[in-house]
Amino acid sequence: MPTGFGEDEFTEKKSRFIGRVWLVESEEEAQEKIQQMKKQHYDATHNCWAYIIKDGPARFSDDGEPGGTAGNPMMQVLQKEQLYNIVCVVTRYFGGVLLGAGGLVRAYTKGAKIAVNAAGKSMKRVWSVLYVPCPYSFYERVKLEVAAFGGVIRKTDFTSEVELEILVAEKQTQPFLDRLTDMSAATVEAMEIGKEYRAFPVDGQTEEN
Repeated sequence: MPTGFGEDEFTEKKSRFIGRVWLVESEEEAQEKIQQMKKQHYDATHNCWAYIIKDGPARFSDDGEPGGTAGNPMMQVLQKEQLYNIVCVVTRYFGGVLLGAGGLVRAYTKGAKIAVNAAGKSMKRVWSVLYVPCPYSFYERVKLEVAAFGGVIRKTDFTSEVELEILVAEKQTQPFLDRLTDMSAATVEAMEIGKEYRAFPVDGQTEEN
């Protein structure tokens, strides 16, 4: 799912493409965003769209572009990124130069990608909450391991040692604990203190949502 609204644009052979994505909770909300863009850009040549609702429908439209050159490429971007509860609209203002089918596919793919990148992505899943006290000498190593396992350091207290509260994806918890034990010769021992189901922004990760 996207972390929020994202917008970006580019020009290809004088045609202006504006890509936008929104976080939505229902098909009705997705359709509302699409209609908003059609009203806002009533003078555009095309307002192509695609959306995926978790446990619901996935739909797309070429909005007058040749079949298969707009909506489906946009949908493939969303699916490849494993996103859901998302709607994407790519608006095109025709610049007078035909792009051809291949050019349209590339342009609408790019329009969806830059919008997704502008919004950022988040993973919603079960996270383990870990309490990790560690000597100062291991603090930097622990930070590196948290990053390597896609975790998040939520809280840091500097006392006689460094006390960390760390969130790690549930399925990564045991490998992460094992890694801490191995790299510190059992000097650093983590304690699991709870679980949370929530989303966090991620950069370029493609693990399961």
